[in-house]
Amino acid sequence: MNRNFPTITPGLLYHDAPEMIKWLCEVFDFEQKTLIPGQNGGILHAHLTFANGGVMLSSVENYEYAHWCRSPLQTGISTVEIIVFVEDIEKHYHHVQQKGANIIMFLEEKMYGGKGYSVKDPEGYIWAFGSYDPWQS
Repeated sequence: MNRNFPTITPGLLYHDAPEMIKWLCEVFDFEQKTLIPGQNGGILHAHLTFANGGVMLSSVENYEYAHWCRSPLQTGISTVEIIVFVEDIEKHYHHVQQKGANIIMFLEEKMYGGKGYSVKDPEGYIWAFGSYDPWQS
């Protein structure tokens, strides 16, 4: 099977999905590809991309399988770290810093190679950005 897109994409639940889509695009430089509105101003399905990857997301109240999944606002803690590979990590870090994001781990050299930093988004998900490429030998 030859695909030109990632075969694994995380799906995230947000309580204010419309606002989080704006935030993710403005702060992290994601691009909105798909947006299917849901009930009561929520989002049934959205797809945001970054380079050749991306995330899908829904509003908690519009998500068909909400009985199987919980958001960090429901659990009190993020149970997942979304890892994003960034080519120009310093530029991305400074952009995110200027946008006032909650940086929980500052940009640092990693012992396994590259640099990285982590951010907690307004609804509690943890995002790790790094320049390390695990597919390189």
